[in-house]
Amino acid sequence: MRCEKKTILTVFMMILMITGIFPGHGNASSAISLLKGQSVYVPIYSHIYHGNRERPFDLTATLSIRNTDPKQEIILVSADYFDSDGKFLKNYVEKPVKLKNFATIRYIIKSKDKSGGSGAKFIVRWESKEPVNPPLIEAIMISTRSGQGISFISRGQAIKE
Repeated sequence: MRCEKKTILTVFMMILMITGIFPGHGNASSAISLLKGQSVYVPIYSHIYHGNRERPFDLTATLSIRNTDPKQEIILVSADYFDSDGKFLKNYVEKPVKLKNFATIRYIIKSKDKSGGSGAKFIVRWESKEPVNPPLIEAIMISTRSGQGISFISRGQAIKE
């Protein structure tokens, strides 16, 4: 019986490894695409709900844009903020911003800013003169209150406009 369990576990682990679902394997792709620009959708949670009455738990959100290219700068064209209904609220980039190689820029949505709602989002647009590694664009949500803390990350997703 013990040997049978080991065999089943071994087969299960092999299936996980073959399908790429094995925990511990990173998200690194073997084929890296170099790009000259993108539009990226980034989910933002200005609050989440908790308890039986779905009470809002306010969060501070940080939009982080990291140039991952070791040689080339990128140009941040816009970071448009939209609410849960898709209504445009604000462009956080007043004029194009150059991000040098490996540089990072951030934009903060304060916890008291409830304008976006729980379904807020950014559309971040960037471009470059030469093909580059695409930037890593994430939102980090955090809150601490009453001795408890919560934090989580949402990753940007490239979209076609």
